[in-house]
Amino acid sequence: MSLTNQKDLFNLPDDITYLDIASQSPSFKSIEEAGIKAVKEKSHPYLITADRYFDPIVKLKKLFAKLIKAKDYNRIACTPSVSYGLATVANNIQLKEGDEILLIEEQFPSNYYVWERLADKFNAVIKIAEQPTTNSDKGKQWNENILNSISTKTAVVAMGNIHWANGTLFNLKAIREKCFKQNSLFIIDGSQSVGALPFSIEELQPDALVCAGYKWLFGPYGCAYTYFGSYFDNGIPIEENWSNRLDSENLSGLTNYQPKYKPLANRYSVGEHGSFIYTEMQIAALTQLLHWNPNDIQNYCYEITSEFVQTLKEVGCFIETDDFRAKHLFGIQLPETIHMESLKNRLQQEKIFVSYRGNYVRISCHLYNTKEEFNRLTEYFLSEIQ
Repeated sequence: MSLTNQKDLFNLPDDITYLDIASQSPSFKSIEEAGIKAVKEKSHPYLITADRYFDPIVKLKKLFAKLIKAKDYNRIACTPSVSYGLATVANNIQLKEGDEILLIEEQFPSNYYVWERLADKFNAVIKIAEQPTTNSDKGKQWNENILNSISTKTAVVAMGNIHWANGTLFNLKAIREKCFKQNSLFIIDGSQSVGALPFSIEELQPDALVCAGYKWLFGPYGCAYTYFGSYFDNGIPIEENWSNRLDSENLSGLTNYQPKYKPLANRYSVGEHGSFIYTEMQIAALTQLLHWNPNDIQNYCYEITSEFVQTLKEVGCFIETDDFRAKHLFGIQLPETIHMESLKNRLQQEKIFVSYRGNYVRISCHLYNTKEEFNRLTEYFLSEIQ
């Protein structure tokens, strides 16, 4: 199904061009309504029943499981952040001295510091799959570097589906196969891809997937989700949350202390993960998101950006080739002739919101953006380059 512009679902002003969903997504109108309704619910706490703490969470996990094509929603934990999910993952990994943890160069900090600490704990080694210094076949070479870096010493591979700053697309299927051969754990950060790029737990079989809720899942800030594979079935959570124990729905029997956790990943959910406001907003977001197909989102984003990308390449900007970049998020490496501060000021004056990450201008778009917006953006870039 071909998707059309969906801006009418949002409250974005007409004079704003928002190309920074990779930092923070705007809410659908339905998300706003769900949040406001939940806020008002707190004014009448005597109407809040015990099932309110549990039933919406089950619904939320089922929606997320459907999105990532996971068979069992009980393998999903609700966490307040990606770093919380990664900390839980790392705390349940045992390494040997000299084991290697493979990361990619310039990985997002939350997906670096946690592995640095784990390496220090076991006297293991952090190994970095470096990005090529040349722009020729950069994405292809970077993928080859990753695969060639996985060896018998590799205990963990932790990385994103795409690079968070420039949108380089990584071949997770090939990397997963190499991890299987070397008996390496495969931990994926889907924060900049899940929801906008096709993703399948069944196909990739990661040992864990962490995903922020406030970007491409359109949830509120403070929500994230972690999928745990069988390696973590009997692990230890960071905290002992009462609602994660078996039969916790029976509030009158909570002091009949229960030694058993609920099945699988339920033990890892953060305390108070049944937050009425967050949960209702994320349910509204995922409900809408599942009406769209990630492939169709990619196609829409490609349609509105392809001419912009081609024109910028022709004037000396580097953007990864179509085969090795995401269409919803990509970085623009500017030629040395352009004055970055002048471009920043121009875009700010025109109320165009993008990100600046390292050497890249990062563009992240969605169904509320239009080709006309990118036509105007082309003019502003060209005026600074020429």
